[in-house]
Amino acid sequence: MITAVYPGTFDPITHGHSDLISRACRLFGRVVVGVAVSQGKQPLFSLDERVALIDQVVAGCDNVVICPFDTLLVDFCREQQAQVILRGLRAVSDFEYEFQLAGMNRRLAAEMETLFLTPAEQFGYISSSLIKEIASLGGDVADFVHPAVEAALNKKLAGRKPGQ
Repeated sequence: MITAVYPGTFDPITHGHSDLISRACRLFGRVVVGVAVSQGKQPLFSLDERVALIDQVVAGCDNVVICPFDTLLVDFCREQQAQVILRGLRAVSDFEYEFQLAGMNRRLAAEMETLFLTPAEQFGYISSSLIKEIASLGGDVADFVHPAVEAALNKKLAGRKPGQ
């Protein structure tokens, strides 16, 4: 059974993320969604909130495990006994950075492969940053995220001035 780790901050999880997770579920025996603590990014949602939202969004995927981590990615992958690191590519602009990460991860853990998947066409332009910006300015994000994520965004941003 091949295990793949799909790492990210998922702040919040979008339809692009869930598309990749559901497709990975068909390709791998076990998919570990590695939720990075990412203190440096100052996430909108706490680690526990992000894990809970992902759990709601991927509820139908039986071979998904959601695990927070705060270590070097390759160490987390070894801990999970993963053979594959799954990364999403939305656009050519993502490729250079992702290619650099893949090279470094290969150098640190030659036994692991990095696999790139692109989201379905209708999700290629979605990013968590854009979703948070739209929601913070009072825009409708219903087409881009699961209803639970939309509700969590509305609750989290309630009472804030637009753009805050």
